[in-house]
Amino acid sequence: MNTNTCVSFSSRFVVRSCTTAVLATMVLSANAGDDKKWGYTGELGPANWSQISSDCAVCADGKEQSPIDIPADAPTNDADIVFSYQPSAINLLNNGHTIQVNYDAGSFMVAEGKKFTLLQFHFHALSEHTFAGEHTPMEVHFVHQSDDGEYAVVGVMLDRGDAHAAFGPVLANMPVNGGETLTVEGVTINASAMLPADQSYYRYAGSFTTPPCTEGVRWFVMTTPVELSDAQVSSFESLYDNNYRPVQPMHEREFSGASACCGACGG
Repeated sequence: MNTNTCVSFSSRFVVRSCTTAVLATMVLSANAGDDKKWGYTGELGPANWSQISSDCAVCADGKEQSPIDIPADAPTNDADIVFSYQPSAINLLNNGHTIQVNYDAGSFMVAEGKKFTLLQFHFHALSEHTFAGEHTPMEVHFVHQSDDGEYAVVGVMLDRGDAHAAFGPVLANMPVNGGETLTVEGVTINASAMLPADQSYYRYAGSFTTPPCTEGVRWFVMTTPVELSDAQVSSFESLYDNNYRPVQPMHEREFSGASACCGACGG
């Protein structure tokens, strides 16, 4: 298997040596659409991600992998994350695995006393996390990084319902081909408008949900979904309708929350 190193990124992004599959979705790589070393079905699917390279062994061996199923009695956290998102140009990338929006500099959140800069957000269909075993039609991940290199991801479930104006300019302009980029001229977005009004969340320690499945990621999954119209969901599904990793075992992990963790959190 080809183990050419990834391109080097500017100081705003991660810089590391890796296989061509590494960080294709989670990092802002202009050539990520050329990556065909992994996928979601068949021989390239999640069951074989650990065989891509030694970097990806944790995809099979890790004990803090994402996504997970969130049981009905999982403890929740109050809406204590401070989101300081600013408007951004609509910088779209079809990276061959999803549609990704590379966010302009200057937006961040403060969670657990730490500042995390918003790098990008991207979509999955079906949702990667499940609630009591049930998927929603889609999920959006807002990917952040702290100055010391730690990752934090905010997951928001996307359900069918009314059209969502904030997502509209993104879902109406998605590049069709892998590797294609597009900037929508004269329009901005604000990620804060994409979050649910109720910003309580589930908190657990997890990983990237794409190769190399790196652990040590802080996950904040919103308890309340937001709605997209059937047409908005279908527009994404016309490009990617199976780009989700199956849920992973909890092992010894527990949810962090206002109440003591239930017995379902472990094992």
